[in-house]
Amino acid sequence: MSDPTQERLEQTRSNYHARCLVCARPHDNALALEFEVCPDGSVRSGFPCEESFEGYNGLLHGGVISSIVDGAMTNCLFAHGIVAVTADLNVRFRHPVELLVPLEVTAKITLNTGPLYHLEARLTQCGVLKAKAAAKFMKAPAPLAKQIEEDSGQKREE
Repeated sequence: MSDPTQERLEQTRSNYHARCLVCARPHDNALALEFEVCPDGSVRSGFPCEESFEGYNGLLHGGVISSIVDGAMTNCLFAHGIVAVTADLNVRFRHPVELLVPLEVTAKITLNTGPLYHLEARLTQCGVLKAKAAAKFMKAPAPLAKQIEEDSGQKREE
């Protein structure tokens, strides 16, 4: 596993995840999260919780919350130069996430066991933990990684 860097995150995302609903830019109706690599190897991003992502009145849709934490964990792997797919995602919704109040999401790798990576994500709003997630990601096998690269319309730099 490589040391995490912002450049590695952006290059891996560009090569393999160029049209992602969560983190691609520009993209109509996308969440467009911009992740930054933290000194401890985790990633973080903010999100404004716009009304267009409403579920119940005044609240962020649970599917959007799940997408945000999944995207944060994926981008954490990208920061380490890892291309992997979500194998298992468990989201715990602790408190409703209000619209029009910015949130912060963080993600980190908790265990690396070869082709399987365990990650955790936390979503907070005004310092209050609103949701947390645990996930397992499986390293993308070479044929799948190649297909992802071709489908994204990008050429991977060696």
